Amino acid sequence: MTAIWSVDTEAFYQNAVKVRNNQSLMAVVKNNAYHYGLEFAVKEFLKAGIQTFSTTSLKEAVRVREIAPQATIFLMNAVYDFDTVRKYQIHMTLPSLSYYYDHKDDLSSIHVHLEFENLLHRSGFKDLNEFHEVLENDAQNKSENKMIISGLWTHFGYADEFDVLEYGIEREAWLNILNILLDEGYTFDMIHSQNSASYYREGQIVLPHHTHARVGIALYGSRPYSKLNKSEIQQSLTVKSNVIQVREVNKGDYCGYSFAYEVTKDYTHLAVVDVGYGDGILKSRAQHEVLINGKRYPIKALMMSHMFVEVDDEVHPQDEVVLYNNDIRIDEYTFKGVGANSEQLSAMNHDSLIKEYI
Repeated sequence: MTAIWSVDTEAFYQNAVKVRNNQSLMAVVKNNAYHYGLEFAVKEFLKAGIQTFSTTSLKEAVRVREIAPQATIFLMNAVYDFDTVRKYQIHMTLPSLSYYYDHKDDLSSIHVHLEFENLLHRSGFKDLNEFHEVLENDAQNKSENKMIISGLWTHFGYADEFDVLEYGIEREAWLNILNILLDEGYTFDMIHSQNSASYYREGQIVLPHHTHARVGIALYGSRPYSKLNKSEIQQSLTVKSNVIQVREVNKGDYCGYSFAYEVTKDYTHLAVVDVGYGDGILKSRAQHEVLINGKRYPIKALMMSHMFVEVDDEVHPQDEVVLYNNDIRIDEYTFKGVGANSEQLSAMNHDSLIKEYI
């Protein structure tokens, strides 16, 4: 028996349709589509009516082009392999003034999206003056093969925070720059800023003057913030393993490596489960419970290839042990402090887990 990472393909598709809500979405497919599998995710998103994709990896952008020849593909990271970007007709970010001046000749015929750094400060132009400098300098360039300014974008780093003012601040700063540029007569084929949290905070509507919402985690079945009702987003992923034996232990016994768990009850049943941190189960996740036969039981110790779960006499060898499904969701443990939705997904070791689509 080996732990299984399993996706219900119909549930994944239906969730994408519901998240899309007949809006224009740019599906974020970075990191192998949040480890759901790039080819699988892109094909399902295409079927759901999504024609635009973004990633942080040029290699992945090329793979998306091979899967979706007619799609628009946006690269969120600046790269230096300009020939490949041109060859595969990939849009890419323009991340700073210095990058522009260093590479404006290299960027010939490439579609670029001017980026505003906003409160995230990860990448992008600092203020309106820098936008004006690039736009005016580009207007003076009469070359037929100069770069093509196709888009404008930013990222909201605080959209999932409700107890601070930052989302309102970054939203206002972005819309101020956008509205000024539009009022000045500049036009852009693509304007995008919303992540999953912002998209849902705006009522699953693309912001005014925007062409797309750039949505990631919601498309993969996790809520971006806890105030969102579970029914709004469906998790198609199940991560499950099996009980390989049930041990009877007594008060005072230590179980696991280095005194990992001390038995405090007079008599305890411990299920030995064949999954551990070597399969990508976070230690913080092991502070909580699993689902066996529809009932939750607490994890007591985590090892590389196993875990101990405290059970009762209703649990037996070969019973299925669920770590994640739509009833015991990744986002539930995000809100309990285990780690971000994407962190829990990224931790999964797909070399040791059996991966299946059903």
